[in-house]
Amino acid sequence: MLTYPENVTCLADNIEAVLTKHADKPAYTALGQTLTFKEIDEKSAALARYFTHEAKLEAGDRIAIQLPNLIQNPIAVYAALRAGLVVVNTNPLYTEREMKHQFTDSGATALVILSDLLPKFDAIKSDTQIKTVVATSATELLDAATAPTLTGTVSLTDAINAGANLPAVVRPKTEFEALAMLQYTGGTTGVSKGAALSHKNVMSNSVQMLDHLGGFFKEGEEVVVCPLPLYHIYAFTVCMMALFAKGSHIVLIPNPRDIDGFIQTLKPHKITAFAGINTLFVGLGRHPEFAKLDFSKLHLTMSGGTALAQGAVSIWKQVTGNTITEGYGLSETAPVVSFNLPGEEEVGTVGKPLQDTEVALLDSYDNPVGEGESGQIAVRGPQVMLGYWNRDDETAKVMTKDGYFKTGDIGVWVASGALKIVDRLKDMIIVSGFNVYPNEVEDVLTAHPDIMEAAVVGKPDEKSGERVCAFITVSKPVTNDDIIAFCKESLTNYKVPKELTVLEELPKSTVGKILRRELRSV
Repeated sequence: MLTYPENVTCLADNIEAVLTKHADKPAYTALGQTLTFKEIDEKSAALARYFTHEAKLEAGDRIAIQLPNLIQNPIAVYAALRAGLVVVNTNPLYTEREMKHQFTDSGATALVILSDLLPKFDAIKSDTQIKTVVATSATELLDAATAPTLTGTVSLTDAINAGANLPAVVRPKTEFEALAMLQYTGGTTGVSKGAALSHKNVMSNSVQMLDHLGGFFKEGEEVVVCPLPLYHIYAFTVCMMALFAKGSHIVLIPNPRDIDGFIQTLKPHKITAFAGINTLFVGLGRHPEFAKLDFSKLHLTMSGGTALAQGAVSIWKQVTGNTITEGYGLSETAPVVSFNLPGEEEVGTVGKPLQDTEVALLDSYDNPVGEGESGQIAVRGPQVMLGYWNRDDETAKVMTKDGYFKTGDIGVWVASGALKIVDRLKDMIIVSGFNVYPNEVEDVLTAHPDIMEAAVVGKPDEKSGERVCAFITVSKPVTNDDIIAFCKESLTNYKVPKELTVLEELPKSTVGKILRRELRSV
């Protein structure tokens, strides 16, 4: 059985204990600035007071946080949890359409947002229930003079300053099973759904990860590089909850696409751990300046979000001397299900299940497959979500009668007892670790007045793992540039098709269903 920290009944209890225990140690670095655990404690406590007393937010209210990897992100998340609020992680790259769906579906009444994104929010604000908007500029913590002063919003600096003079938050006792966050994910229907994660789900997964790492991760001594976005469940739980709880110094990378800037950020630090995906391992490994860094302390490199490629493993090992430890997880499992043990990595597998995690391989009737056979991966454990937010019908589709969550991925057990992912039931496309759901892209494409039908598939891509490829039929000639520009109005860049093919007719089954699988080889 998992052993939870003493006197912890919710995530906020644990966060506060960690902030106090490691007060004088460096907690987060971004844009060349480092704040200690004590400074994070003070700022997040003041912001929590603002949320409670000034904004009049109540325990259980949803608050959307739409920020890149800046120190403002953990401050906002910890403040929200300390005020008893439910965190709704929101991708800063989202279009107005995507923001509107997530904000309205979650019922968010407050928002912490990067000021650059406010024009998009302003366009859909009247369709949401959001009344409190805290805006921050990228450099606000470095220079308070750069804090945004915009009508209808309060700057993060002003909110923290106001909160510093308000009474302490008296948080109502939170049940361990109570809702802590909504992590939005897609599905075969293309409708983005909120995976409802409880305090127990996220806390359990943090404890499971730390337990799995054992003494491999030293308390108060680690310097962790986090280029993966904190609004993504992988970085949220692994970095901002689990590794944070060990008193780690977390170096945030706001823009990992800027490889030159990325390397400059790393130079002052003797990094000990790195959380990444294929594209980062390859991009950094091929850069001549990266090889000049000091990797003498690097002993843990973690990969998740997309299948680890052998090429990435080879390049990383050659440059850093470090192997890559691959794991497997989903938004619905908070996220980690299984993880290779550092130093014992079995490349091509995603390791063994975490403590108290049961993994079954099921056939199409939800029965266990025979020994050595592949089947749909199903997971049962304390990290499995409460269900999809306000979507009992969708929850019923993915849960078995005995409480297993059906992942839609196909796996097989290898001789060592490790799990190997062999395929996906879903047609989901994974671009640089981000999920792209074909139906969503197809819906946007067919909204174009000259497109009659559309089908979207993923194809292998050296840089991003997979790329989005669209096949369309048209009523009159169109240009690729026109279609791509049209898609960009409604889709985040990684969802926009990178290939566009016009066909006379799309392949279909006898009942008229478009056969995506036939298009993958076109």
